[in-house]
Amino acid sequence: MPSAQDPFYIVKQEIQESIDKLQSTFPQWEKTANAGEQSNLSKKVNGLDKAIFVASRDPSWYGIDGVEVENRRKWTSDAGTSLNGMHKELMRIPSSHQTTSNQYAAQDNYDFIESKSDRQMLLIKRKIYFWSLV
Repeated sequence: MPSAQDPFYIVKQEIQESIDKLQSTFPQWEKTANAGEQSNLSKKVNGLDKAIFVASRDPSWYGIDGVEVENRRKWTSDAGTSLNGMHKELMRIPSSHQTTSNQYAAQDNYDFIESKSDRQMLLIKRKIYFWSLV
């Protein structure tokens, strides 16, 4: 039973927006050969996949059914495949093209995404806490 308050959909939306942004700027990323944002997104997708695995043990406890679990697994699989494809492309480009300003931009991006990841984890923990009260 999908819900706007379901933490999966909150995290999914934020990850999907980041993937879309990464894909739209991929030609620029190819020039700089910086895989920092892609790597962080991969970690988020893996974390979401682990959460889905936990939810699959007792979907009814989380208010979802088997079909929803499979839909979530498919989305994380597709997102991971997309990120892996971009990662392979970036890895074949020499990193000597990266300038100092791009390194600072990459760190800023990493910091921003890391803060979003922390926020997402907090939302998930809150949701699990509230579910445990029900």
